[in-house]
Amino acid sequence: MSGARVPVVAYLDIDTDDPHLTGWECDHCGAVFLDRRVACPSCTSADLTARRLADEGTVHAWTIVHRAPANVRTPFVAAIVGLDGGGIVKANLVGIDADPAAVYCGQRVRLATYPVGVDSAGTEAIGFGFEVEA
Repeated sequence: MSGARVPVVAYLDIDTDDPHLTGWECDHCGAVFLDRRVACPSCTSADLTARRLADEGTVHAWTIVHRAPANVRTPFVAAIVGLDGGGIVKANLVGIDADPAAVYCGQRVRLATYPVGVDSAGTEAIGFGFEVEA
């Protein structure tokens, strides 16, 4: 077993004691987005700066998913989360029942990481979602 851990997406930083998302901010218009780009999708400026994104945010929209590939357990809650300080991310809500009574727009959530699988070499893949704040 290797004990290595890898994030499932490039913008998830798990190499610290405080896992977080890293995004890009346009130096010209202030747009914030995930994944590296050659230019800002809002204003086309090429002046972009990497920055840590907030761990907390608000549910903007959500749905309960009932159909997925065979290896994905359903139902689960998929959401669009507006991060405090800018940025929007699509992610699953974790640690919550897939029940319409348990989720609402405006609900406060916090970043959570969790193992999603281990390969034959023992490398663990780490995913992220958002937990409802208490």
